[in-house]
Amino acid sequence: MIKTKKITLEEPALIEALQQHKAIGAEALYDMYSASLLGVIFKIVADREIAEDVLQETLVKIWNSIHQYDATKGRLFTWMVNVARNLAIDKLRSKDFRNHSKNQDIENHVNVIDEQRNTTYKPELLGVKDLVEKLKPEQKKIVELVYFQGYTHVEVSDELEIPLGTVKTRLRMGIMELRKYFK
Repeated sequence: MIKTKKITLEEPALIEALQQHKAIGAEALYDMYSASLLGVIFKIVADREIAEDVLQETLVKIWNSIHQYDATKGRLFTWMVNVARNLAIDKLRSKDFRNHSKNQDIENHVNVIDEQRNTTYKPELLGVKDLVEKLKPEQKKIVELVYFQGYTHVEVSDELEIPLGTVKTRLRMGIMELRKYFK
């Protein structure tokens, strides 16, 4: 079913529909406020997929917690923005988010920069291969496989017969060690 008409309600009618858990309240909430709330969340988490997840959590929390809204303290939208903001900040502070951020594939960022600057990756010209030699053997092997031989993290895990999390941790530690040489 393709929905073409957006549902809008006046604020008092929306509050009443939400408090009574009517479907029209949920639809109006989404149609009227999802884009604005997503914008608020995205400014905090800066990742579209995570922002969409937090938006879903926000809408569910608004639906389940509407009885906590007090019209004498402010407008509904202000209360909803605070709910969204707090959930986004909670997500930023979560261990899960920090791990997700640390484990992002650096090659995605490198390729974008290379394409923008029209450069070719030649680590031997930078002396990177010499620096990689200074890493611990377990870090060195993973860095070489990923960055010099083009292996994926999963392929490295299979090749070395170690857990994927260990591959990502050792790679991250190796990269952090290499960063020290470029500061």
